[in-house]
Amino acid sequence: MVTEAWMVSEVLEVVPDAIVEATDLHGSGDHFHVRIISKSYDGVRPLQRQKPILNHFKPYIAQNIVHALDLKCMTPEQAESTKDTAFDPHSEKKTEFFGVHIRREKKE
Repeated sequence: MVTEAWMVSEVLEVVPDAIVEATDLHGSGDHFHVRIISKSYDGVRPLQRQKPILNHFKPYIAQNIVHALDLKCMTPEQAESTKDTAFDPHSEKKTEFFGVHIRREKKE
């Protein structure tokens, strides 16, 4: 099972100067909210911030080791003004933030 500590260490391989906070949303080791704070994100568009991290996790997603990955990549200034950024695709709680949740057909 994937742990929050493992998730943090994997993200730091991609963004070594970042402050990384990972939350296992269900305690199941496959749905994570990851908050990444880095000065290197200044002037970089949100999708371009996420792309290298998503590319890093592609093999884990393909193997269904990680099922849902909610990334919030922010500058320190953005993080200061934004406290709760978690998005859980299975939660009834609605937030102003949106994540991506990919549903796969079950293979038999």
